[in-house]
Amino acid sequence: MSVEEQVSTYYDMLLKRNAGEPEFHQAVSEVLDSLKVVLDKDPHYADYGLIQRLCEPERQLIFRVPWVDDAGLVQVNRGFRVQFNSALGPYKGGLRFHPSVNLGIVKFLGFEQIFKNSLTGLPIGGGKGGSDFDPKGKSDAEVMRFCQSFMTELHRHIGQYRDVPAGDIGVGGREIGYLFGQYRRLSNQHESGVLTGKGLTWGGSLVRTEATGFGVVYLTQEMMKAAGDSLDGAKVIVSGSGNVAVYAMQKAQELGATVVGFSDSSGWVETPNGVDVELLRDVKEIRRERVTAYVEDADGATMHTEGSIWDLKADVALPCATQNELNGEHAATLAANGVRYVAEGANMPSTPEAVELFHNKGILFAPGKAANAGGVATSALEMQQNASRDSWTFEYTDQRLHQIMSNIFGTMSSTAAEYGHENNFVMGANIAGFRKVADAMLAQGVV
Repeated sequence: MSVEEQVSTYYDMLLKRNAGEPEFHQAVSEVLDSLKVVLDKDPHYADYGLIQRLCEPERQLIFRVPWVDDAGLVQVNRGFRVQFNSALGPYKGGLRFHPSVNLGIVKFLGFEQIFKNSLTGLPIGGGKGGSDFDPKGKSDAEVMRFCQSFMTELHRHIGQYRDVPAGDIGVGGREIGYLFGQYRRLSNQHESGVLTGKGLTWGGSLVRTEATGFGVVYLTQEMMKAAGDSLDGAKVIVSGSGNVAVYAMQKAQELGATVVGFSDSSGWVETPNGVDVELLRDVKEIRRERVTAYVEDADGATMHTEGSIWDLKADVALPCATQNELNGEHAATLAANGVRYVAEGANMPSTPEAVELFHNKGILFAPGKAANAGGVATSALEMQQNASRDSWTFEYTDQRLHQIMSNIFGTMSSTAAEYGHENNFVMGANIAGFRKVADAMLAQGVV
């Protein structure tokens, strides 16, 4: 049986076993497509059911999360934790609280996390979790009661040497605090390494808040440098206005770029003179309001509810919102408007059609499993500090982050060239991430 037939047969089987999970199917399909050249060159990677084992989570947890709202009514949500692969180290990956969360979404995120964590070069495996709970519009007391109920079940499945969750969409410092407090209460110990993204006064790491946004810009900087270009003077568009987007905007502007637009679910904002990051942080992190509040207070900003953030002319696009937000039509518009570099700050925000168009048009494209690895990399650095009871300076931690992102770009670039696909960073990231995990799995036997 040819490699093409092997991969096709396995993918068909995966579709049947994981029906109704399109995001998971999409993530696996992209990786398997990249691995055809690996299996052709190194057929031993097909031994011992390795590909099948890689695509099957080691453990999938689904649990009920009952909590009481401010009106005294009992609400019930569903919680998830998918512990996907621990060949390289304890499961590591965030928790997402959003109405769209289901098992398929969590499996897609956990699968991506395997390769992302591998690319960091740090000893962490892949996992992900979350709930269909929506923190928006909830009081602090309601969020606290939900987090306490969620952790009451989750605490028995996690630990600093087993599984270390962090934040994601809908899970910021507030939620991590409530989750950790309940874990500490239930476990009767201050096991600071069990969660990352903690407050700075109780085990958190400097730069962790900024890490994913900073990291995507650091990798973009490396990608542009390799092409003989620079962020200095470049125009950048950023989708989203959450944690990743805000700090991507900050770092891009610190490096000389002008962020000409950003967005949230209510619309998009055109900012031809750049973004007032401090004002945006106040709107989103303190006031917890929509971007319309930013437009009301900012000079030269225009709110749009028609069209798309991708309609703007720019040199660089950083999709930092959510999966499949940038489709083929958007990609064609970006290409027509002069965008030459795209780096994903979110997990799989570009559809397969968009990625194909970027490659066909010669637009350099960095996939999320590489470009947004800064968050989990700095989480692993937080784990190191917790294990040694140490605390590093902002400058030192930022330097470590910058070096990790530079190494990731170098690894995926050289791997793509090694397999005859120069500048195809999707291939490079998938293959480099896979080989490290696959070698560990083969060395450890059929487990």
